[in-house]
Amino acid sequence: LRLGYITERRSGGLFGKKVLDVGCGGGILAESMAREGATVTGLDMGFEPLQVAKLHALESGIEVEYVQETVEEHAAKHAQQYDVVTCMEMLEHVPDPQSVVHACAQLVKPGGEVFFSTLNRNGKSWLMAVVGAEYILRMVPKGTHDVKKFIKPAELLSWVDETVLKEQHITGLHYNPITNTFKLGPGVDVNYMLHTRAKKA
Repeated sequence: LRLGYITERRSGGLFGKKVLDVGCGGGILAESMAREGATVTGLDMGFEPLQVAKLHALESGIEVEYVQETVEEHAAKHAQQYDVVTCMEMLEHVPDPQSVVHACAQLVKPGGEVFFSTLNRNGKSWLMAVVGAEYILRMVPKGTHDVKKFIKPAELLSWVDETVLKEQHITGLHYNPITNTFKLGPGVDVNYMLHTRAKKA
């Protein structure tokens, strides 16, 4: 679904593009983008998730470069080098999400695009993401989410406005527990995705 949103919003697709997946974890999205013909770098601070990602890439034959460092460290060395930067389900887990947004903006080329997804901070998102996902459905381990770190869309947009990025589109990501599927649509009260574009030089 995330890949579909990225390719749908990018008029030229991902083929031949240089892409950075920030907070790539086990590499699911990074591999998917590589299958679309992109040259992908996966960035994560976790040693174990990167080992899983590297092993999976070997088994699948998909070429992805995985790097263990912070996005801020990467931005200091690779400013304006990527056509597309993705940062999915990461901002709500880091101590300084504003710094991550700024680093993503530094990494993308003029005219390039950055995609974010995160969780809104309100009672409904707490009920769905913490109570529902962690305790009832057990989709993720207990303690995965801290509702105090969830990010309101206005907060994320204010951080974006401090950079060269401009909002292009925002959409909700809605989970159906009966069918165990997600779909995109109006309403950003729980999960949401944001498409931004860097100003051209």
